[in-house]
Amino acid sequence: MGGENKALIKALYKVMIDLEKDVKYIKGVGPSRALLLNKLGIFTLKDLITYYPRTYEDRSKPKFICECEDGQEVLIEAVACGRITNVRMSGRTMQRLVIRDETASVTITWFNQSYLRNIFAIGNKYKFFGKISKKNGKYMMTAPVFEGIEKMQNTGRIVPIYPLTFNLSQNNLRKIMEAAISITYGNLEETLPEYITKEYKLEDINNAIKHIHFPDELKDFNIARNRLVFEELLSVQLALLELKNNYVSEETGIQFSKDVKMSDVINSLPFRLTKAQLRVLEEIDNNMESEKPMNRLLQGDVGSGKTVVAMCAAYKAVKTGYQAAIMAPTAILAKQHLENFNNMLKKFGIKCELLVSGITKKKKEDILKRLEEGKIDIIIGTHALIEENVKFKKLGLVVTDEQHRFGVKQRTRIAEKGKNPDILVMTATPIPRTLALILYGDLDISIIDELPPNRKKIETFAVGKNMQARVDHFIEEQIKEGRQAYIVCPLVEENEEMNLKSVTALAEKYKNEVFKDYRVEYLHGKMKNKEKDEIMERFKNGDIDILISTTVIEVGVNVPNASLMVVENAERFGLAQLHQLRGRVGRGEYQSYCILKYQGNSDVIRKRMKVMTDTNDGFIISEKDLELRGSGEFFGTRQHGLPEFKIANLFEDMPVLKQVQALAINITEEDPKLDLEKNKELRLLIEEKFKNRVEI
Repeated sequence: MGGENKALIKALYKVMIDLEKDVKYIKGVGPSRALLLNKLGIFTLKDLITYYPRTYEDRSKPKFICECEDGQEVLIEAVACGRITNVRMSGRTMQRLVIRDETASVTITWFNQSYLRNIFAIGNKYKFFGKISKKNGKYMMTAPVFEGIEKMQNTGRIVPIYPLTFNLSQNNLRKIMEAAISITYGNLEETLPEYITKEYKLEDINNAIKHIHFPDELKDFNIARNRLVFEELLSVQLALLELKNNYVSEETGIQFSKDVKMSDVINSLPFRLTKAQLRVLEEIDNNMESEKPMNRLLQGDVGSGKTVVAMCAAYKAVKTGYQAAIMAPTAILAKQHLENFNNMLKKFGIKCELLVSGITKKKKEDILKRLEEGKIDIIIGTHALIEENVKFKKLGLVVTDEQHRFGVKQRTRIAEKGKNPDILVMTATPIPRTLALILYGDLDISIIDELPPNRKKIETFAVGKNMQARVDHFIEEQIKEGRQAYIVCPLVEENEEMNLKSVTALAEKYKNEVFKDYRVEYLHGKMKNKEKDEIMERFKNGDIDILISTTVIEVGVNVPNASLMVVENAERFGLAQLHQLRGRVGRGEYQSYCILKYQGNSDVIRKRMKVMTDTNDGFIISEKDLELRGSGEFFGTRQHGLPEFKIANLFEDMPVLKQVQALAINITEEDPKLDLEKNKELRLLIEEKFKNRVEI
């Protein structure tokens, strides 16, 4: 009976664990710390326990002082030999303490921490962790982590290191995390079915969460991480397969006419298409002529010619008797598409129109009326196309450009305005094919992996801050030759902590000092769309010599006369993003250049800069970006509508990924809706992970 009661109590306690509990009610948090945690995306108990460490430090094994080598990070157990002394130096107060073990002594130094005088008692033993230096046979430490010999908070174990925000210390967060784990350990419901955990020998969820934060040994961490990575990748794969299965409805799609030949457009072009473009067009043509609705991703590097491919697809749709919708992320890019489509398709009697915010009410009403009546063949626009009042007579094809700017279901919002129209998704962010299957698992994939033969390589240089004068001189030389230049900054406002140049400050300096004889303007995301469009139009028309901008120009208009891209603090950008930015130049006949200005001299920074100077191939760059930075920032997954990868690294975890992909396919083939009792945990897992995420 006693055992039964214990089991009942345990079961009831499990029910009482509320993972949605506000984090401010966790021991050691409170309202003010809760606000700091909120900045890290931590709002609930569940958010807290799934806020994983970014790295770990092994502080478990103490060393004798005499064994320590210069520059080593070590744990020392030693006694305080005397009281802390204060020394004034250069306006600062220095605190010194001598500690000793049975082999040698160490002088420890802190700065401006006078409270420490009351911490250490002579003769008491303490633990110290930090970098040791050795000079002339003497050992020294500066500002080590320390605690009493009996404590195990920050020393004496493998210690988690978390991403932090200002005013929240590692010590504080560890204490909070320990309180959270003490509440949840043994009371978390398993999130994977038993048949999966057994077959793949996965750790149970309670131990996995505990050991990912506080592993007793390295093997505990490895086992825990493998379990959590497996779960994360499996949930994403299952959700994407479900999206794909949902789109492939029982109803047939549009079977576009075999008599309408894309070659009509191809033969009318003033240039020859690449073999890659022709291969992709054949894939799209076959899709469009089949009964199955097309749902295809078109990947192509900057300047690879995706727009022409979309144009050919739109031509086939229109000449079969349907309308096409082209959705771009910005009004200025939509206008550029309109210009290109009109230039190439007007001769075939195809009517194109632009729908963006900012047009007059009267003009908008006229466009909407003609669109519904079928008098507009191709409508090109921004998010304005998904508005409820936008109606089509016969929508057959939906093209979304720069898919990484849209959510997973945003493309389908407009597709719902037709009856199973074909969907073509385009992106200029090259992603290795295997990884594209993760982000776009609900789509078939086409890749343009070849650039037009007339494209000149963009000469790229990586320089330190000591090269500023030479960079400014080179900018001036380009302008004197009649060219234009972009200068890209990572921030809008000055951030003293990160020491990054802002757009406005740099523009002010260049306007009034360095380039006062030239036309300098700036651009950033906080400006109104109308103002941004006007500035970009002026730059395109050659009325601005130097445009200083944030990354808002990453997806922008072609300016053939712009031959130079300078990126400030290039080390702050991902390689894929740097490549995207670099692609803003090299659009015309002139030799183009990209100068990457960076700060810091770490191995990673040097490797990343070398990748950019060695190759212009976006697919090689994307692989290296993934390898050097992991997947967290590479994909910008929130923009895709997917949950961000909290723990998986798609480069390192490729073996697990392949394992999970095969499993996800097997599960959905047997149980497409995850309705079987044995898959109930998977259904709950997906619903939980993807709630509010796969919408716009």
